[in-house]
Amino acid sequence: MLFAKLQEVNYILRESEKWVLTAKGKLAGGRIKTSAKLGDYIEWPDNFDLALLPTHQSPDVPVELVSSTKIGNEFGISANKLNYLFSELGWVNKSLKGWVATDQGLKQGAVQSEDSRSGVPYVRWPETITTCKVLLSSVNDLMGSNTQLPTDSSNTTDVKIKLDAKFKATDGHVVQSKAEVMIDNWLYMAEIVHAYERKLPIEENVFCDFYIPTGKVYIEYWGYDDDPKYLARKAKKLAVYEKYGFKLIELDDTDVQKLDDILPRLLLKYGVQAY
Repeated sequence: MLFAKLQEVNYILRESEKWVLTAKGKLAGGRIKTSAKLGDYIEWPDNFDLALLPTHQSPDVPVELVSSTKIGNEFGISANKLNYLFSELGWVNKSLKGWVATDQGLKQGAVQSEDSRSGVPYVRWPETITTCKVLLSSVNDLMGSNTQLPTDSSNTTDVKIKLDAKFKATDGHVVQSKAEVMIDNWLYMAEIVHAYERKLPIEENVFCDFYIPTGKVYIEYWGYDDDPKYLARKAKKLAVYEKYGFKLIELDDTDVQKLDDILPRLLLKYGVQAY
């Protein structure tokens, strides 16, 4: 009765002769525990009330899960390349062998799976992931379909006071200030792969200053501290970072003058080693 109810509302599903948590189940507080006597089992919080669950599965809950291979075939790219794209979006992490879903991936409906013979972890996705705007945009970027810059920035939720980018960094990035040149050059000389003004992998139209794929770390440089409108946009942008739990490094003018002392330490917190 209990398992049937939880399966009905898509909190758990049956896989390889055992029950596994779905993204909905994890968000509801379910956790996988291990016991020497019982093996793996699912534990629910003390305040979990079965009577409060919906009486049937919501129509918009995906019932069929698909592999990266199937999704890649639909987009015309390999499963391996698609998994690296998921990684760049922050939805999966590369393990020693295979892929592991992140919290952001679970929010997209990812279900963590494991090959029954090899034990290699892999991730399955709801079929509806192929209509996700964030994923479609990233696939188009990968295929070179998003090369034209948007002409209307009125719908952009961003902290920056948009200026004509006129400062060129050593790696060719054209940035908007001398401080950003110093940050970009520091990352380049430290041989840290980074993107400039990369859109955050969310529905909101928000762009970071710098993004480091290794470690999934974002860097924001804050200027214009005496501008009330800028400070309001800054607070709004910080709220977005907090909402999605993104890893963020914040820099100001004082920090930029001593990047050699500050950035290595801050990056190391997120597993990114400099020099």
